[in-house]
Amino acid sequence: MSFFVPRVSRRMLLATAAGTVLWPAVARALGVASAIRVHDHTTHTRIVLELSENVEFSIFSLADPYRIVADLPELDWTMEGNALAAPTGVVKAVRYGLFQPGRARIVVDLVDPALVKNAFVLPATGGTPNRFVIDLEKAPRDKFLAVAGPQHRIGGLAGAGTKPIPAKGLAEIPPEQANPKKLVVIDPGHGGVDPGAIGLSGVYEKTITLAAAKQLKSRLEATGRYRVKLTRERDLSLELGERREIARAAQADLFISLHADSIGNKTVRGLSVYTLSEKASDREAEQLAEQENNADSIIGVDLSHESQEVRHILVDLAQRESMNLATKLADRLIGELKREATLLRNGHRFARFVVLKSPDVPSVLIEMGYLSNRQDEAALKTEVYRGKLMAAVVRGVDTHFGVVQSARRD
Repeated sequence: MSFFVPRVSRRMLLATAAGTVLWPAVARALGVASAIRVHDHTTHTRIVLELSENVEFSIFSLADPYRIVADLPELDWTMEGNALAAPTGVVKAVRYGLFQPGRARIVVDLVDPALVKNAFVLPATGGTPNRFVIDLEKAPRDKFLAVAGPQHRIGGLAGAGTKPIPAKGLAEIPPEQANPKKLVVIDPGHGGVDPGAIGLSGVYEKTITLAAAKQLKSRLEATGRYRVKLTRERDLSLELGERREIARAAQADLFISLHADSIGNKTVRGLSVYTLSEKASDREAEQLAEQENNADSIIGVDLSHESQEVRHILVDLAQRESMNLATKLADRLIGELKREATLLRNGHRFARFVVLKSPDVPSVLIEMGYLSNRQDEAALKTEVYRGKLMAAVVRGVDTHFGVVQSARRD
């Protein structure tokens, strides 16, 4: 594998030589990404990202599925969607977005295993913008696996490190149990590199879930009875385990994850509420859980060390109290939501969602509807309809915590 980076900055050389991590002190966009293209050159496949600024970067690969991951400083993305209409060369699909504050991420899904042949930034010349270029060359699986993993990063991105990035800032979240107000953590599903489901009109699930989460936060806080945290407040990628651990670190009283899925049958519509079970309530629930649990693969996270944590969580799940409380909450939410929305048959469903596997925080996942259904999608795009759903959720939460009916003014 050959690799070169022209015009390496002195700052980059110092960071590389010292083996240090030097992300910019202020997590803000350093430039604009305006276009991304993929070309098949027969001997290699080239990916080109047009940028307003010269940037530092790092690249690593992940296996099963085969992916190439590129990290850059935070960028403003002025284009949306996949860069490909169809697979090109060794590239199946390309996604991009904010991975965490200060860091942008590009995830390249591969048709076959491939190695980085060249990676470099071409400086702007005349009317041509800066261009970040990655050349990929098809390779045998054994050679791909030999260099797979974040520990084999290449490039000169300040701040990348050589290990998977841990959940950021969790240790800094202070316990707030002394506050008599109940703490509800709301999780807007997907985000950043992972758009989630894509609606018939092109709307992203991550956009719908964030808008709904902000509405729910506002309504819960307006009662004066709750404190609320969002797992993300902008278009940011989060690992499934990180979402769960944000709630645990804050010692939340409830965890509510919001989603809006899609399905092949476009006539299916309706809302449902999920709680954790290792045995799915039906095949559709099982498929949905499998799809959502693959989100970490979508954003380019190394899952090779997950098994020990999963085993630990499954042991903890012997403590059934949180699951029982979640089941009661789900029933109360269903009772309120059915007044505002069409529900799926068997509206309370069970599946093994990773994001719900908290042993000490009652957790539910609300599928607000199907973006593959024209009626559901149109409704979820409106603030008024989302507001009705979130008002129902507030009533369900109130009932869960024993708030007297006359005290509610939603």
